[in-house]
Amino acid sequence: MRPSSRSFVALGAATGAFAICVAVWLMNGVLVTFVDGNGIIELSQVQLGWLIGAPVLTGALLRLPAGMLTDRFGGRPVFTLLMLVTAVAAFFTSYADSFVGLLLGGLGFGVAGATFAVGVAYASVWFPANWQGTALGIFGAGNAGAVLTAMLGPALLDALTRQGTDLEGWRNFPRVYAAVMLVTAIVFWAVTQNRRPEQSSQKRLSQRLRPLADVRVWRYGLYYFFAYGGFVALSQWLIPYYVNLYTMSLAAAGFMASFFSLPAAAVRIIGGWLSDKLTPRTVLIGSFTACLVLLALLFPPRMDVQTPGPGISADRAGVVREVTEFGVRVDDDLYSFTPESGGVRIRLGPEAAEEPTALLPRSSLVQQPVVGVGDEVVAGQLLVQGTTHIYFQANVWVMTALVVLLAVAMGFAAGAVYAQIPADFASDVGTVGGIVGVLGALGGFFTPIIFGYLLEGTGIWTSSWMFMFVLALAGLAWMHLSGRRTTSADRRD
Repeated sequence: MRPSSRSFVALGAATGAFAICVAVWLMNGVLVTFVDGNGIIELSQVQLGWLIGAPVLTGALLRLPAGMLTDRFGGRPVFTLLMLVTAVAAFFTSYADSFVGLLLGGLGFGVAGATFAVGVAYASVWFPANWQGTALGIFGAGNAGAVLTAMLGPALLDALTRQGTDLEGWRNFPRVYAAVMLVTAIVFWAVTQNRRPEQSSQKRLSQRLRPLADVRVWRYGLYYFFAYGGFVALSQWLIPYYVNLYTMSLAAAGFMASFFSLPAAAVRIIGGWLSDKLTPRTVLIGSFTACLVLLALLFPPRMDVQTPGPGISADRAGVVREVTEFGVRVDDDLYSFTPESGGVRIRLGPEAAEEPTALLPRSSLVQQPVVGVGDEVVAGQLLVQGTTHIYFQANVWVMTALVVLLAVAMGFAAGAVYAQIPADFASDVGTVGGIVGVLGALGGFFTPIIFGYLLEGTGIWTSSWMFMFVLALAGLAWMHLSGRRTTSADRRD
């Protein structure tokens, strides 16, 4: 059965509205960085982190109740109400003059993040089963709204503050977002019609919550914690990653990080479409397997290490007669340097960093005499000390290419997760989509915190990729075990 034209209108309106909601939801990433950087409101690093994370937390926690309300009343009124609340909260954020004011504002307009669960439930009821993956993939592409704020937000702030000459102009920034949100809510209400799942309105609260006892819901939540939560986390984490590892400016790091954000949102459409053509499980297995390979390739850190290497010891006692660039002579015995080292000098990190692009780690051995002419030595005494220098460039373009491919694989996985939900829970898409969305958004909130602790504990930036690898491995293992159980049950039947 082919969807009607009204179905596509509903999907287009929901996708556009969700993109604007995401742009507002992640507004604090730009806003509080500007406010703090210009000394308008003094913030500690901890306060800055909380302000960036507060809207994400609100959006995560409200996804389940928002999804349940959508199943009960339909997507049109719930979506519109959330957008209006977001607009009001964004407007009042412009009056903040302290950390508490900004925090309350962020918690308020974070409501925008809950529209994801509403849109999933609303879009799904307009399409038949063989279109569900494609439709929800298109809707999920609204996550590209994050790129709108990342790319246009700084320029808008610059214009509103007259290139920094009128810093109080920052207050118009959330007001502009509030106005856009208000217009979006009005347009959405005007062009859409309401629809809800059949028999949904007769369900009691206990019946709506019943799917949460199904282990599949939590398995999909783990998949989405990785695929979507990882997307949100890495979209923010990659900026300091580039700044610290490659000494980039903040603007350049943001530009490089956008290479990750764009494909992850766009390929959700393809992931949903492929899930319709194949199966969501097939797409998930392929995506998670690709993620494991790519994450493993990102493990090796950018490094410049010197470690003790092979030296040369005397075979017998004697007196050092000669020390040259070719070796050390003890009486009549000549101990030659290792040919490739030359024994001239140790190559230091900055010099190595000037080498041409190196895809693989490089090592060099340097040997230096530790004895002088006339010294008496005994058998086994060290004559020449060796130092091995290991240098891995972790080329920024190679690393970025791997990150972009990772974003594509994660986008496929995210699309496949939401293609699976309507197939398994046709009358509870709002509830199940809500809890899965909660877990995914919580992944975006907690994962950067885990990244920070890992970095503090290990001192290695690539520990973030290792954590993501563990998440992907856990998801793939659970996927495999669930498939075996299903096959066994089928055989018994």
